Amino acid sequence: MAIRIDGKVISGIIKDEVKAEVSALKEKGIDVTLAVIQVGEDPASTVYVGNKKKACAYTGIVSRAYNLPEDVSEEELLSLIRKLNDDSDVNGILVQLPLPKHISESRVIETISPKKDVDGFHIQSAGALLTGEKGFLPCTPAGIIELIKRTGVDITGKECVVIGRSNIVGKPMAVLLLRENGTVTICHSKTKDLRSVTKRADILVAAIGKPKFIDASYVKEGAVVIDVGIHRNENNKLCGDVDFESVEPVAYAITPVPGGVGPMTIAMLMKNCLEARKQQG
Repeated sequence: MAIRIDGKVISGIIKDEVKAEVSALKEKGIDVTLAVIQVGEDPASTVYVGNKKKACAYTGIVSRAYNLPEDVSEEELLSLIRKLNDDSDVNGILVQLPLPKHISESRVIETISPKKDVDGFHIQSAGALLTGEKGFLPCTPAGIIELIKRTGVDITGKECVVIGRSNIVGKPMAVLLLRENGTVTICHSKTKDLRSVTKRADILVAAIGKPKFIDASYVKEGAVVIDVGIHRNENNKLCGDVDFESVEPVAYAITPVPGGVGPMTIAMLMKNCLEARKQQG
């Protein structure tokens, strides 16, 4: 039976590490502050923002919430971001996605100062990631690297396959695995004979966006399987891109949904906020 990689436990360890550093800064009279902007009242977004506020409260990071109406203009939102860019008390800025259709996500992301881009989505952060320069890493891929390493798996020389090529997960995930000296293949909707590619993977990251798509027939025996997907099945229960029951007997280690990758994303956001404060002096 596979090792179940517990994202709740590992994220808790990372949050405790952040909490200790934030506490040490507080003793010197230094606060770490995250500004979170939510547009509208999308139920999923509200849950995610609530979880981020809880993580801030736990780690001692000051959380500033900005709740804007669904019909707020793009210019009003950009104006708020510019104001927060100029506010020296704010160390990190996060705009909860998705945004209403009348607002350009790319314009919003590019307006956030790269020094406060704790989501790691800015084009400058993406460029730094690709070239190996210092910059904020996207939270989900960075969290996955922590999950793999803290499970005792050495990525060096491993055959790594990432299914999905989004700017938020797939592409940065591939670059981070490459940084760790993995041999990396990216698969996507146009990949021919996907099964033959994924069966080679020592480390398989599924970010395909299709519930329970990856079953045991896609997985090499003894592989580490990371499930980035989150969906609700026919019984309204959470599930991932991986058919957990099918794959668990084959894998060496596997992340569950929920309780795998999800908690890591927020833990790495806290880590990025702390890093932003340290870089801002």
